[in-house]
Amino acid sequence: MKVSAAMSVPAVSVTPTTTIREAARLMEVHGVGCLVVVEDGEPRGVVTDRDVALRAVTVALGHGEPVGKIMSSPAVTVGAADDVESAYRTFRRSGVRRLPVLDGEHVVGMLSLDDLLMDVFRRLADLLGPVAWSILDEPPGPQDEIGPRT
Repeated sequence: MKVSAAMSVPAVSVTPTTTIREAARLMEVHGVGCLVVVEDGEPRGVVTDRDVALRAVTVALGHGEPVGKIMSSPAVTVGAADDVESAYRTFRRSGVRRLPVLDGEHVVGMLSLDDLLMDVFRRLADLLGPVAWSILDEPPGPQDEIGPRT
């Protein structure tokens, strides 16, 4: 499976000069926990809700300061046409929880660990679906009865 099939779209992006307050507002409005920081059309880093909560607060930055001061850089990315197995390796190697997805040099989506977990759950459900239905279609036997413990 390709990364493009598992990613969330669209990715929300900001520039390094976007204020921390505006970044937090965008996260809330779009229901995301990570923004891609783009400059001159290329991803330079990411800023997460954790960056806002911890990095900005611990160094006592005001919410009018630019996200460029708290972003994680460089951005660890994955290609839209890459196999999902490549994304798994990138997550393991980098220790990040979200990867901007690129088509060439353009950000086209975001892949998170949650996206991959959903894929695993879908595959498991597809695999177990026929098994579960075959069990449900059979009448319960004596071994299925729940009785007092002896």
